[in-house]
Amino acid sequence: MPPLFSLLFKAPLILISTIVMGTFSVAVSFFDAGGRKQHAISRNWARQLLFIAGIDVRVRGMENIAPGANYVFAGNHLSLFDTPVVLGNIPQQFLFLVAAKYVKIPFLGTHLRRSGHFPVDHADTRASLKVLTDAARRIQEKKLSVLLFPEGRRSPDGELHEFQGGVAYIAIKSQVPVIPFALRGTREALPVGSLDLRGVPVDFVLGEPIPTAGLTLKDREEFNALLRERILALKQQAEALPR
Repeated sequence: MPPLFSLLFKAPLILISTIVMGTFSVAVSFFDAGGRKQHAISRNWARQLLFIAGIDVRVRGMENIAPGANYVFAGNHLSLFDTPVVLGNIPQQFLFLVAAKYVKIPFLGTHLRRSGHFPVDHADTRASLKVLTDAARRIQEKKLSVLLFPEGRRSPDGELHEFQGGVAYIAIKSQVPVIPFALRGTREALPVGSLDLRGVPVDFVLGEPIPTAGLTLKDREEFNALLRERILALKQQAEALPR
């Protein structure tokens, strides 16, 4: 019965919210050069999805985000619902690095393109490197923040897997600190390959910024290892919290 309720009621409401808010975002984009209004619409959309799903997000470590500073946010990836959780709870404008396939989805894809998010085709190494370089340049020039998942895909088993090099490349190239984070509960809220959206508690834990000032691209492997260590520690911290 719960899966049927999710399919018949929650899924259509999420689709309607995505269409309506995506349309608003595209309309606003013609008058919003800095993207602030589009981000506010996106954040509202994310909170609508969390409400529809019945998900209560418990956030810890928000004091690690300094007002007015820009960061690279990086964390584990468990579910499609990771995006609404982070988008609805980080009190700062930021852009995503998203898989290129999502840019092709009606309404959502148009919003992503108009908002300036960075589509990455993991199958095309040269094109991906160009996107990463462009992201680092824009972070420096426009004092932007960006969020990405270092694993590059959702974890198939909930564990933290090998990191790709995108986070380290962007952070070092732009000389912007990285705020690691860990999520727990989104995999149970929406399992991989399932349409059964469950209202479960979700923990979102942010760690202290990891500086990149003075590092060079030669330090990427060492930085990647440090970042993975920090995210793993935050993941273990989140998993130890009471449900």
